[in-house]
Order: sequence, then C-alpha cells, then structure tokens
Amino acid sequence: MAFVQIIDCKTDRLDDLNRLMDSWAEQTKGRRTAGHAMVATDRSDTKHVVEIVEFASFEEAMKNSRLPETDRIFREMVALCDEPPTFTDLDVVRDEQFNKASATRLMEEISRGNLGVVDELMAADYRDHDYGSQGDAVGRAAFKERCGGYVGAFDFTFAIESQIAEGDEVATRWTWHATQKADFMGVPSTGKSVVGRGTTTLRFAGGRIQEGWWQWDVMGLMRQLGVVPS
Repeated sequence: MAFVQIIDCKTDRLDDLNRLMDSWAEQTKGRRTAGHAMVATDRSDTKHVVEIVEFASFEEAMKNSRLPETDRIFREMVALCDEPPTFTDLDVVRDEQFNKASATRLMEEISRGNLGVVDELMAADYRDHDYGSQGDAVGRAAFKERCGGYVGAFDFTFAIESQIAEGDEVATRWTWHATQKADFMGVPSTGKSVVGRGTTTLRFAGGRIQEGWWQWDVMGLMRQLGVVPS
C-alpha cells in the first residue's frame, strides 16, 4: 500500500529550507526510497510550509527515515523552524483516477511526439517489457529511444478503448491508428495506413510509472505493411 508523509512547519527561511532539501536529495541519491516529494506554502500564511513525501509503502518510508542523512537533515530543518515540525502519516487507500489519467496522458503525448512527458511521468529506473521488441528497456532514456523508433517511422494516434485500475496498476486496452512515413525495423516506407491493437499495463510507485508491459499484435502490423503474407 502506498504511503504519504506530510510535514508541517512554520518558517520564514524558505530558501534555506529548499537548499537543505536539495542537499538531502544529493546526499541520498541511489539510496533514498522516497518516490516523489514537494514543498508548498500556505497562500494565507506564507510562513506555513508543508512538505509532502510519497513512498511505495510504510516500510519503504521507514528505510528512508533510518538513513543517517535523513536524521541529520531533519535536525537542521528543526533549527530553521519557529517550532518543532508536526508529522501526519497517511496510508493511501485510493489513487486510481490519477494513475489512469497519467497512463492516458503518457500515450497521448507520445503520439504527439512529446517524449519529454517520459521524464515527467516515469521513474528514473523505469523498466519496459515490450513483447514486440528484443529485451527490456531500462531507464527513461532507453524507453524514449524505443518510442523514438515509432515516432520517427509513423504518424499515429492511440484510441483508448477501456481502462481498469487496481492497486498500483492500470491496464489500458488501445487501438493504434498509424501511417508509415519512414523506414521501420528494416521495412522501407510504404505510406500505408495501419491499425494495431493491444494492451498496456503500467505499475505505479510513489506517483510515477515504475514498470510497463506492452502486449500487441506485431504480426498483424507486419502483415498490413506487406512484410509477411496475409
């Protein structure tokens, strides 16, 4: 179950607090378990600062709290505040709608050629399982390279047929409408319009897409392009 920690404090030293958070992020790189964090100020009281930190689970949050850097940074944070910070620990019981919206947005933006959405929505160590490709793509750059092959070879759109969200996963059934405009996997440009169908399951952690499975009709695409007999 996902877990969120909310930290409330009063301070007029927001710049120093931000620098402290930057220091913590740098010093715990590769070891921290927080998936996403944000700092916000209260519109009605700018000294009221709220930090929201997301974790995949309570256990992951406890691992994070045991890092020596976390303890030291917290003591420095207390020194910046007018009074001791307060903590609210929350077990996330419903987050499906946001995950579904993120899954839809990912496919819509990729079809527009906006691969920058990958950096926004996906975890840095995202792992992609595409059964139409050889091997997994690990990391945002590898996934963007994989998507770039399709974006460069086709003008296309995804039509979302249905979505089911359960726990930290979203399954999307889609139809892919595309026109080939350049060479693709050794197939010269045909100018043909094709239709593909498949299902993508995305697993979320800490508000970001952590893993994905793409199952689609590769042979159907190749038949439409004339690579294999109908």
